[in-house]
Amino acid sequence: MIRNYIKTAYRSLIKNKGFTILNVLGLALGLATCLIIVFYVSDELNFDSYNKKADRIYRINEEIKFGGNENSYAVSPAPVAAALKNDFPEIELVARFRNQGGNSVKKGNQNIKEDMMIYADHSILDIFTLPMIYGNPATALTEPNTIIITERIAKKYFDRTNVVGQVLVFNNTDPYKITGVIKDIPLQSHFHFDFFISMTGLDESRDNAWFSSNFNTYLLLKPGADIKRLSAKLPGFMHKNAGPQMESILHMTFDKFEQSGDFFRLNLIPLKKIHLESNRVGELGPNGNIQYVYIFSAIAIFILLIACVNFMNLSTARSSNRAREVGVRKVLGSPRKYLVAQFLTESIMVTLAATVIAVFISVTLLPLFNQMAAKELTITSQMVLKLLPVLLALILIIGFLAGSYPALFLSGFQPIDVLKGKLAAGFKGGRLRSFLVVFQFAISIFLIIGTLVIYNQLKYIQSKDLGYNRSHILIVWGPLGESAKAMKNEVKHLSGVENATLTLCLPTVNYGNTTSYFKEPMVDQKKAMLTQVWTVDEDYINTLGMKMIAGRNFSKDIYSDSTAIIINESAAKLLNLADPLNQFLYSPADNMATRMNKFHIIGIIKDFNFKSLRENVTPLLLTLGENRGALSMRIKTSNIPLLLDQIKSKFKQIVSDQQFRYSFMDDDFDSIYRAEDRMGKIFVTFTSLAIIIACLGLFGLAAYAAEQRTKEIGIRKVLGANIITIVRMLSVDFIKLVIISILIASPLAWFVMKKWLQGFAYRQEIQWWVFAIAGLGAILIAFITISFQSIRAALANSATSLKAE
Repeated sequence: MIRNYIKTAYRSLIKNKGFTILNVLGLALGLATCLIIVFYVSDELNFDSYNKKADRIYRINEEIKFGGNENSYAVSPAPVAAALKNDFPEIELVARFRNQGGNSVKKGNQNIKEDMMIYADHSILDIFTLPMIYGNPATALTEPNTIIITERIAKKYFDRTNVVGQVLVFNNTDPYKITGVIKDIPLQSHFHFDFFISMTGLDESRDNAWFSSNFNTYLLLKPGADIKRLSAKLPGFMHKNAGPQMESILHMTFDKFEQSGDFFRLNLIPLKKIHLESNRVGELGPNGNIQYVYIFSAIAIFILLIACVNFMNLSTARSSNRAREVGVRKVLGSPRKYLVAQFLTESIMVTLAATVIAVFISVTLLPLFNQMAAKELTITSQMVLKLLPVLLALILIIGFLAGSYPALFLSGFQPIDVLKGKLAAGFKGGRLRSFLVVFQFAISIFLIIGTLVIYNQLKYIQSKDLGYNRSHILIVWGPLGESAKAMKNEVKHLSGVENATLTLCLPTVNYGNTTSYFKEPMVDQKKAMLTQVWTVDEDYINTLGMKMIAGRNFSKDIYSDSTAIIINESAAKLLNLADPLNQFLYSPADNMATRMNKFHIIGIIKDFNFKSLRENVTPLLLTLGENRGALSMRIKTSNIPLLLDQIKSKFKQIVSDQQFRYSFMDDDFDSIYRAEDRMGKIFVTFTSLAIIIACLGLFGLAAYAAEQRTKEIGIRKVLGANIITIVRMLSVDFIKLVIISILIASPLAWFVMKKWLQGFAYRQEIQWWVFAIAGLGAILIAFITISFQSIRAALANSATSLKAE
């Protein structure tokens, strides 16, 4: 019986090649898109899952509100780890990272700047899964001036991996002994470091300051530990351990501090949630966004639904073509269940063919998607084994879902009605079919509006006045060491360089620190300001095209400017002084605030964005000092390659042992929003696929509508109707449905995209023309799709159309 079903289904599908191709192609595109999105979502959701103890690993986060400013951090104070281990028996192990930036590593006669370096406690090897190829994990990071490196670095500097006992020299002066070589960190990790330096040699790691936060702290809980109970104990833990220092610094208890509205809290985040649900100050690398996982998962479901809707639409639309077949089968005694089985067999065969094609399409397009999404997704044999049962289940589920209504609809025809020709034919009379057309075009219009809003926001970000001029800023990265000033003076004499500044504190690369300043020479909670502090030179403001709105810039000729500061507008507002100029601010000189440093406000600078445009500008103080991390130049030349060669030549003469590295500030700025840009491009791609799939279904429906009104068209042509009249007649029903789709999709899209835009502190409001373009675009696409079949029907020979059946 099954063999007969398959044979009959095959013959039916081959007989209706156009219908079969449209269905297979639509389903294949939908499934291929879903598979690619599944690969992406699976990759995002499985970050840090390579750690065997991942379910028991948590990171300590910090929330601080002080001095009118509130911040969320991925770091915590140095003593937190040991105190937690001592106070809570449910904690098995603790480990800390301290990110202090990179160092130059000597290779031959050259120093290579390596950024992927971090200080680490030796217990990281017991908490995280970092397989050691060579060395002893128990002792690898227990002594000062020892390091663990990845196999990639071992090959880079020694051309082999067994390098335990070898020495690497940092910054020309500091030797570090290699005590272990580990496998390269997996791509699905929230941190990617190549050098793990022993924390034992870092004096800061032994600091007992509870109000200086620089350490990423991780906990490994014992099996069965109650995370909720542990989290509930953290406020008491802070009161007990940080309370004494708070009383000595602020002269108030922790309770009084919190009653005033300020807070200093710790909380826990599971390791597996860091990548998608954490975007705090002090993250160990750029993280993803759970919103995009939700968005693309929804798109995958929508596209699959559109493909299934096409199948149902096309199957029911050609019902009149198969009505007589059903009638004859019933007259000959075929039970309804056999007819349902026959039509479901056809549906499953179409789905099977579409799935096979979809797998080939997804495999072929995966490299292109990787390039677009900055991923390295691969299809492994293990993945195939997991995916195979899922695909088989999909074939059955989609086959039954997409074919269930056509099967029940067609098998329900009454033979007497069929043979008397009483069935409604064509497009008219199909309420469910009309609903499905509205449904799929509503999804398509929703995606079009979403795409336009995303691109409008990205364009706004690119064109917004940031408070500084990032164009034509060339950055040469250090460390430049003692030769920094000489290098700056040399490049300033080049004809293509207008100005230059020495600092690593840049709007696109923030290496400042956060600290508290006070209006009076005492630690007073009510007169405090939590602010970013950047060390810059006297050419900084002019080089970056920033604007002074009051006061003056730093001057190297005024000795007292060593204790002068320039504040931004946000800091001036927070200070709430009638005139901040020539006023003084005070900062604790030590952790116990026994002495206060005094700073003279000499200027106010216009606010500029030094964080993502998702955040408001916060208080910022500029101090005059030496920071040799980078040399930034404002250039003005039509021959950039020549100027680069000149700068490189100067660099090699003055800093001969360092690697020449440079970037343009425009590119650094773009990299901040590269994730949004990538998501925008992917959104466009998937939206285009959704529209193509929807149009395939519309194309098929228009073809059947035209076919079943062949005689009517022939009669109208004989009576003098022109092509435009016939095209309008065949198109109007479809266009009405598209307009209904626009009315449904527009408010939903407005609501969802409004929510998305709220994630940006600086955003472009949704414009009316977005809905106009989306609506007119959808109507135009639908009309072009329908017109192809309509014009073809209108041009058909009337004599042929009027022949008897």
